[in-house]
Amino acid sequence: MATYAVGDLQGCLEPLKCLLRQVAFDPAHDRLWLVGDLVNRGPQSLETLRFLYGMRDSLICVLGNHDLHLLAAAKNIERLKKSDTLREILDAPDCDELLEWVRQQKLMHYDETRDVAMVHAGIPPQWSVRRALKCANEVETALRDDNLLPAFLDGMYGNEPAKWDSDLKGVTRLRVITNYFTRMRFCTAEGKLDLMSKEGLDTAPPGYKPWFQHKERKTRGSRIIFGHWAALEGNIHEPGIFALDTGCVWGGSLTLMNVDSGERLSCKCDEHGGALSPLTPLIPETSPVSAPR
Repeated sequence: MATYAVGDLQGCLEPLKCLLRQVAFDPAHDRLWLVGDLVNRGPQSLETLRFLYGMRDSLICVLGNHDLHLLAAAKNIERLKKSDTLREILDAPDCDELLEWVRQQKLMHYDETRDVAMVHAGIPPQWSVRRALKCANEVETALRDDNLLPAFLDGMYGNEPAKWDSDLKGVTRLRVITNYFTRMRFCTAEGKLDLMSKEGLDTAPPGYKPWFQHKERKTRGSRIIFGHWAALEGNIHEPGIFALDTGCVWGGSLTLMNVDSGERLSCKCDEHGGALSPLTPLIPETSPVSAPR
């Protein structure tokens, strides 16, 4: 039995299938972790959701900003943007079944045995793993509650408040939590977000750092797998931090990592996120995810 984590799919199904073939993935025995952004911008958003739904018992998935955007667009079609490739999902006869599965997914997964967390964008430096799980659960509860869901989806958009405060209430509180888990790149040591800067590590605004570089980060000691930040191209040198978004939908590659050995396999995509070029061989990480503690 093997456990793999894969970067942002964004509707790039063929590269995923290619990688699963290369590792001889067996849904009956193996497990696949998904860092979110399952859909949007790529060529096969509907087919990707259907494929994942078909093997749902073998998956652990956290939601990304594009997945939440899909749920919001399903409630209000005016949320769709010209660059979105979500209408095929919303028009599909099995749309309701697929979206019901999406809204049941997590914002954060934590494997206590491995001491490994998986999120889409990150965990702010002022939160411990325990605090992060509690905050993720607040949003997950709203997503799964028919009464709370519409207000949350209407109110989740926006950059303010830029910093967590335990006294925050209602949708405002959920918005900050959502932004940390699904949109964060740069922040201050106190967790104040900058959501405008989207490029590499050296583009942080004054006073800000990538969320994982703060020395005060309370999750140090735990390993964290994340996606979202394609500009990193998977290249960071922070112990215990594993970046898996390598920009497949932008003409980069899709990356699969063995959660226990840290080995990576990449399948390069064309500019449309569909065609494949020769595989990049398995590359061992300097520190495996489940290294002895």
